[in-house]
Amino acid sequence: MVAPLKHVLLKHASDAFRSQNHLDSVWRSFGYSEAPNFLRACADYDTFVDRLESASVTKHFLPSDNRAGIDSIYVHDPAMTIGDGVLICRMGKKERSDEPSAVERFCRATDIPVLGRIIPPGLLEAGDILWLDKNLLVVGESYRSNREGIRQLLELAGEGIDEIISVPLPHWNGPDDVMHLMSLISPIGTRSAVVYSRLLPVPFRRRLLDAGYDLLEVPDDEFETLGCNVLALSPSLALMADGNPETRRRIESRGIEVVTYPGAEISLKGHGGPTCLTRPLVRM
Repeated sequence: MVAPLKHVLLKHASDAFRSQNHLDSVWRSFGYSEAPNFLRACADYDTFVDRLESASVTKHFLPSDNRAGIDSIYVHDPAMTIGDGVLICRMGKKERSDEPSAVERFCRATDIPVLGRIIPPGLLEAGDILWLDKNLLVVGESYRSNREGIRQLLELAGEGIDEIISVPLPHWNGPDDVMHLMSLISPIGTRSAVVYSRLLPVPFRRRLLDAGYDLLEVPDDEFETLGCNVLALSPSLALMADGNPETRRRIESRGIEVVTYPGAEISLKGHGGPTCLTRPLVRM
C-alpha cells in the first residue's frame, strides 16, 4: 500500500457533485456536515489532481453517472485491487448502492479484469480493507463490512491471500457515521503507519507493533480533520488534507515528504480524505 502509485481511478467533483442545486438538495441525506460549495469543490479537486500529476501518477476518471450519488467522489470504497484485477464490493451505506456497478462498467470497458463481486447478504467496503503484507489482509468488521462479506472476499481472492484478519470496529458515532478501518490507520512508509490508537482494537495494535510497525499517533483535534487519512504516493512521499500541522510534522520527522491539498469542500464535509478520493489500480 506504499509502493509508488502508478495508476489511479478518480471521479471529479464536477461529475460526482453535479451542481450547487443538486448538492443543496441531497447533502443531508448523505450525512455531510454541510453542503459543499460546488465551484470551490471543483477548484480544490483540480488542485488535488495536480498533486497526483506532480508525483507522475496516471489518472483514469469515472464518467458522470446520475445513478450514483455525491459520495461517488470517494472512489476507494466500491472496489478493491488484487493483483492485476479488481473485486467489486457491496456497500453498507444504502445511498452508495449504485457505485460498485459504475466501477464494474468502467473496468469491463477498459479491460481491467473483474475477479468477482460481493453478493447479498455480504457487505464489504474497501475503506475497511488494509494490506498488512503481500498476502495478508486486515478487514474491519463494521457497519459497512460484515462477516459474510469478509468470507466472500477470502473465497473470491483465492491464492492471492494467505490470511485475513478480522478487526471488529467500535460503534463510535453510530451506523450513520463513517467509520472504516482506514479511518484509524494509514500506511505511509516501509513498516510505518499513521494511527489513531484511541479507537484501535488492542489485539490489532499489538499485532502491528509485533510486526515491527512504527506507529505515528494523530492528535485528537487532527483526527477530526482527517489527519489519520493519508495517501502514500511512494515510501517517501505522502498526500494529506491541509490543516493537520502536527500530524504532518510527525510524518516528516520520519524522512517522508508531505504534500497537501485544500480539503474543506471535497474532504471534510463528506468525511473522506485522500485515500477515500482514490482507487489505486497499479502500484509498483
